Amino acid sequence: MNDRIVVSQLGARMHYGVPRILEAAGQLERLYTDIAAHRGWPRRVGRLPPGLLPKAVRRLCGRIPEGIAPERVTDFPAFGLALGLRRMLARTPSRETAATLWAAPRFARLVARRGFGDAGGFYGFSGDSLEQLVAARQAGLWTVVEQIIAPRGLLDRLIEEEEESFPEWRLDTEGDRFAQAFAGREKAEWAAADLVVCGSEFVREGVIAASGGAARCAVVPYGVDRRFTLPPKAPRQGPLRILTVGVSGLRKGTPYVLEAARRLAGKAHFRLVGPCGVPGPVNATLGAAMEVTGIVPRAEILAHFAWADVFLLPSLCEGSATVVYEALAAGLPVVTTANTGTVVRDGREGFIVPIRDPEAIVAAIERLDGDRDLLAEMAEAAQRRAADFDLASYGCRLRLALAHARELHRPQTDERPLPAPPLRAAVQGA
Repeated sequence: MNDRIVVSQLGARMHYGVPRILEAAGQLERLYTDIAAHRGWPRRVGRLPPGLLPKAVRRLCGRIPEGIAPERVTDFPAFGLALGLRRMLARTPSRETAATLWAAPRFARLVARRGFGDAGGFYGFSGDSLEQLVAARQAGLWTVVEQIIAPRGLLDRLIEEEEESFPEWRLDTEGDRFAQAFAGREKAEWAAADLVVCGSEFVREGVIAASGGAARCAVVPYGVDRRFTLPPKAPRQGPLRILTVGVSGLRKGTPYVLEAARRLAGKAHFRLVGPCGVPGPVNATLGAAMEVTGIVPRAEILAHFAWADVFLLPSLCEGSATVVYEALAAGLPVVTTANTGTVVRDGREGFIVPIRDPEAIVAAIERLDGDRDLLAEMAEAAQRRAADFDLASYGCRLRLALAHARELHRPQTDERPLPAPPLRAAVQGA
């Protein structure tokens, strides 16, 4: 059984981190994706002046799988454009989930037509990969699925609790009609995979609980690209600059960012970068309390890190938020929650606060504001921590997990995914 691997992913997750790692190690058989902007119409459109392009299109044209030989990349731009339009028009959770359920089987059919080549393994991502995992198992490949966020049941429970507290933040008064179908796909993916890769212990615990202990899991913390490393900042006077990056909404803890901004009005400047995930009136409320930029191309995120003094992400549910790794590399102390699956250590690179606790957020920011020496020390510690979680160390952890998956491989004897026995041991990061 060889160690060459097909990676299938929608979007440019972690700047194509997994396939880039495997390509550098000589293990990438092929990357399948929706849109790769290194050729075809995305490349031609990307050459237009940025001012002529909507932000969403600029983001699509920024999907360039650098470090991967072009001949190893197969994309499906017509399908990708159709999916992109569906997601752009998805204004409710139901429509967002419906777009994923629409895309997954169609993407699988496109991949199946091209095949798995000489690969011995397949690597996919949760929610998108069920049909591909089953096909790979039937072809004799060992299989891995990365659970990119905590299981859907846990996520939905947390969001439902938030909607009770903040009903005006709800986008869909009927709830997500496709949530149960999506949760069922996740469980089927775990059963079809030899190994479930989790970015954090928070995710692993959720998968183990949701699968009744049946899923084989490995915890593999992510890594950060060196492009996010910034030179140390000179000491600066004035109000602290607090940055939050991500889709605004209940899952990201945006109500608590808003409350912190209100309590610290005049004492700190808050900036919220990312797509609007809230109703219009709520977005207007956010804009009255802080700077709201809206969606920003990936290439422009670094400038926002350079502007900031502190990074804030009080999420209720993540996998292992890659933006926190990026903030660490940029030298920003981080205020976040354990539910982000973070590698931040409380009191060293920032502060870990409870979920749903604006008082704790304000206290952490006021402490950093009142002790600029501590702010500088944590900034230095943040970059040291990021160095422990660069792409090279992530690659080592990931390849170790993939070797484990090969050892765990269960030959497929029929068309039905086999249940996976429990595996408590995890591949831990540094």
